[in-house]
Amino acid sequence: MKQICLQADAVCEGERIDKYLAEVMKDYSRSFLQKQFREGNITVNEKPVKASYKLSDEDEITVQVPDSQEPDILAEEIPLDILYEDEQVLVVNKPKGMVVHPSAGHYTGTLVNALMFHCKDHLSGINGVLRPGIVHRIDMDTTGALVVCKTDLAHQSLAEQLKVHSITRKYRAIVHGNLKEDTGTIEGDIGRHPIERKKMAVHVKNGKPAVTHYRVLERFGNFTYVECQLETGRTHQIRVHMSSIGHPLLGDMLYGPKKCPYAGLEGQTLHAMVLGFLHPVTKEYMEFMAPLPEYFEQLLKKLR
Repeated sequence: MKQICLQADAVCEGERIDKYLAEVMKDYSRSFLQKQFREGNITVNEKPVKASYKLSDEDEITVQVPDSQEPDILAEEIPLDILYEDEQVLVVNKPKGMVVHPSAGHYTGTLVNALMFHCKDHLSGINGVLRPGIVHRIDMDTTGALVVCKTDLAHQSLAEQLKVHSITRKYRAIVHGNLKEDTGTIEGDIGRHPIERKKMAVHVKNGKPAVTHYRVLERFGNFTYVECQLETGRTHQIRVHMSSIGHPLLGDMLYGPKKCPYAGLEGQTLHAMVLGFLHPVTKEYMEFMAPLPEYFEQLLKKLR
């Protein structure tokens, strides 16, 4: 039995505990958490509570998680491009083609495998054995800055910042077509596509609010180089939103044209360039920039 300890703060005041835990323990399903409530494995201030319990500032939450039957994840000596590291957090520049955490068909070669070798036992355990240290993620073919939590304290702090949309996340992308306006905002709830389960879609039943701001950096006639800033962080958000306004990302064959005009381009041209957040201990704002990968730079030269 594994024990996860959390502490509520003023931001959580009055929020249902089941909703709070669903936000900070994303690796566990709602049905799993409901089962733990029923079995008395979730306590507040050492007393079992129901899922409807409303949190107060400084409530001490303890979740007893039964031993997992998930496969052991092996530490692998995989090089990491580290932008910053201290005792609480690690910021990495993820390369193209690397999966963030293990999943069906991807139990080796992931960022988590590399992190387990680099950090040893110093990774947050809040998101379970498959996602140690992972508080947010980017797609396999998306490159760029990603923060990893080395302690549960850091994980809780970053999860709260994500929840209130205070983390700075600026991406660079190349999209099909010529965007007419220099700046714009796309708003549209995002949820699982009702038919194509590998895809996400806008304006679907049970979709969650999503907001993306974009700014044109350069125009190439048939393509446009843009900066996209996330206000929310839904799965495939930038890819889905840009496609919804008729400007899918170059190379994105899931949401755009099935044939890429540039041979050898693997996946969407999307790079998480700027990442900023409050340090979980010092509370100072920190911002990091991941340089554009070489493939992206070469593609821009061709377009120019």
